[in-house]
Amino acid sequence: MSKSIIFKKHGGPEVLELSKIKIGSPGKNEIKVKNIAIGLNYIDTYHRSGLYPVKLPSGIGMEGAGVVEEIGSDVKNFNKGDNVAYASPPLGSYSEKRIIPEKIAVKIPDGISHKIAASVMTKGLTTYYLLNKTYKVSSRETVLFHAAAGGVGQIFTQWAKSIGCKIIGTVGSDEKIDIAKTNGCDFVINYKKDSFDEKVLEITNNKGVDVVYDGVGKDTFEKSLNVLKVRGMMVSFGNASGALEPIDVPKLLQPKGLFFVRPSMGQYLSTGKEVNEASKSLFEKILYGKVKIRIFKEYKLEDVHKAHEDLESRKIIGPAILVP
Repeated sequence: MSKSIIFKKHGGPEVLELSKIKIGSPGKNEIKVKNIAIGLNYIDTYHRSGLYPVKLPSGIGMEGAGVVEEIGSDVKNFNKGDNVAYASPPLGSYSEKRIIPEKIAVKIPDGISHKIAASVMTKGLTTYYLLNKTYKVSSRETVLFHAAAGGVGQIFTQWAKSIGCKIIGTVGSDEKIDIAKTNGCDFVINYKKDSFDEKVLEITNNKGVDVVYDGVGKDTFEKSLNVLKVRGMMVSFGNASGALEPIDVPKLLQPKGLFFVRPSMGQYLSTGKEVNEASKSLFEKILYGKVKIRIFKEYKLEDVHKAHEDLESRKIIGPAILVP
C-alpha cells in the first residue's frame, strides 16, 4: 500500500484526500518509483479546481524524484536502484510510490539531489522549451517576464541571463524585487504600484520588447500586447489570474502584426528523446552554476491542504516540495 493524495470532486484544497492505494507491478514499459520528493506546481491547483478538468476520481501532481524499485520486462534504460526524476502526466506524483511510463523518466546525475530534481523538473523543463523552442531568444533581444520572482520566473531569469539577453521582470510586491534582481532581471517593476506597460516603454525608449512570457493570464494580457515591438511574440503559458477572454485578433494582434502562442510542455516534450535532451540541458545549467536552485519550503505529504493554500495565496516564493 502507498500513501497517496486523491480528489473525487473539483474544488478548493479541502477536496484533497490522503488515501492508501495498492500499487501493483509495472507493465512491460513502466517503472515503479519510490518518491523521495515531490514537486509543487501551480498547475496542480488547476487540475484540482477544475480549470483544467480531469477524469475523477484522480491522483494529483506530475513531478517527482526518487529511486526505481522495479522495472517492466521491456524496460531498457533503467535498473533497480537508479535515481530518477519525472515531470509529465499521468497525474499522481503526490504519493509514496507510483508506477510511471519509462519514457517520462530521466536519470538524475551525480551532484543533484532528489529534492533539487523534484523541485526543478516542471519549472526547469518549462523554461527550457520557452527559451529554446517556443521562441529562441538571442543575446541581442529584450524580454518581459511576468511573475519574475515565482517558481518558473527564478529559473527562467537565471537561464535567460546566461544567454545574455536583457530581462525586464514584473513582481507583485516590493519584497520580491530583490529576488528578481538577484536571479538576473535587469529591471524589475512592481505591477501593483506602477502601470507595467508604461514602465516597460520608458525602459525601452518606446521601442518595446521582442517577446513577452506571461504565466499570469487575464490581468496582464492586453497591457503585454501594448509593449511588444512590431511582429513581437506573445507567449501565454499560464492562467494564475484567470483564463484569457476570447482574443479579438483584428483589434489586438493585427495592428502590429503580433504573434501569439499558447504552449504547453506536452507539445515540446512528447518523446523520451525530447525529455532527455531537455533534462540534460537543465541539469547542465545547474551543475555549471548558471541556474542556482534554492528550495523555498518543504511540506509533509499530509500537509497538502496547507501547501495548496500557500500556493494560491502567493506565499510560496520559489521552488517548494512535498516529502512523503
